[in-house]
Amino acid sequence: MNFLKNIKLTNNITLINKPFKKKEYYHFLKTSDLSLMVAEIKKNVFIVVSQKRIPVKKITYEFPSGIIDKSEKSIDAACREFYEETGYKILDKPRKIFTINCEPGRLTTKIHCYYTKKITKLKKSEKGIKTYLVSKDKINKLIFQKKFCNASHIASFLKVIEVPTK
Repeated sequence: MNFLKNIKLTNNITLINKPFKKKEYYHFLKTSDLSLMVAEIKKNVFIVVSQKRIPVKKITYEFPSGIIDKSEKSIDAACREFYEETGYKILDKPRKIFTINCEPGRLTTKIHCYYTKKITKLKKSEKGIKTYLVSKDKINKLIFQKKFCNASHIASFLKVIEVPTK
């Protein structure tokens, strides 16, 4: 069997080619972990951002999120990304919602999800990102319209609004 080398695509993404069965390989991406912040500015009104997502060829709505830098704590990354993207500063220690695997069959990414209610606006949003104050009902509509379509963000939202789970 010919050996396939792992391929470093960027600083944060490596294609892993793991031998699997006879003359086969299992391919997956080793990727950075992410943090996201669900911020409720008032009862049932959330801070949501939109930006163009090249893989799906459309503008999507989601909660502020981003890569956890090396040696950075997930909670610090969530707060940093939230501030960078929205211009809102978090005034308390966010509550951890959960950590989930993005796509455990093909990606190593873990997503650390947080929630806060105490924020204040300090500056404009990051260039290329639009910030919205969106009701719970509007987020539900965006989900059904496939505009709020990131699975980890939807899972975080459903947990925050206390959709019953087993």
